[in-house]
Amino acid sequence: MPYGLYISAEGAQAQSRRLEIIANNMANVDTVGFKRELAIFQARYAEAVEQGQAKPGSGSIDDTGGGIMLRRTVTDYSPGPMKRTESPTDVAISGEGFFLVEKDQQQYLTRAGNFRLTERGELVTQQGYAVLSDNGSPIAIDPRNGPCEVTPAGAVRQGAASQNLALVRPASPDSLVKVGENLFRPMGDPQPVAAGQRRVASGYLELSGVRPTTELVQMIEASRAVEANLSMMRAQDQMLSGLVTRVMRA
Repeated sequence: MPYGLYISAEGAQAQSRRLEIIANNMANVDTVGFKRELAIFQARYAEAVEQGQAKPGSGSIDDTGGGIMLRRTVTDYSPGPMKRTESPTDVAISGEGFFLVEKDQQQYLTRAGNFRLTERGELVTQQGYAVLSDNGSPIAIDPRNGPCEVTPAGAVRQGAASQNLALVRPASPDSLVKVGENLFRPMGDPQPVAAGQRRVASGYLELSGVRPTTELVQMIEASRAVEANLSMMRAQDQMLSGLVTRVMRA
């Protein structure tokens, strides 16, 4: 089978996976605090080079290149735009850092600050996961003692009582793993944001980091790349079929 057929098939598969990533980004264009994914491609060596039968850069027929492959996906942690909601339980982080929440006795990080209060006065995420304070305990207030406020330094204050929201940063962005529901699992122990760097905006939300126009352009580009690779596969298949027919007639 022609080597080019394999290269075109690999290209179509890689671009199809890219389309899936872009579609997921588009589906979360209205998800608070969502961070978009990016597809990272890498050129493949020719099969002979992969098998150690040729050297890369030799320029021989065995070093014609092996197309591309999807190496990995990375998360773009750029801050999303802010939206004023005036809701006292909506909080946006200004700058670096993540909120710390607890799900099934495990701690996770999130940038989604669209919190809510339960009937018992517990501050939770939209999915019902406890929002933690800087001492690792769930934040709760007594609804009978009046309303609460969140200070610019991230303290949940109700009268004389005050609890600091846990604001943490991972050792590196590469140490975070997406686990769904807008949550990240840290591979190492996250470090608290220094007191002088704690900045939040009460009554605001950080919106999705997805830019619809950018994603739409990339979706069109990826779709055309898929179609181009499929066209190449059809052309090579027809060439092979024609060759076989001529040989059979000879």
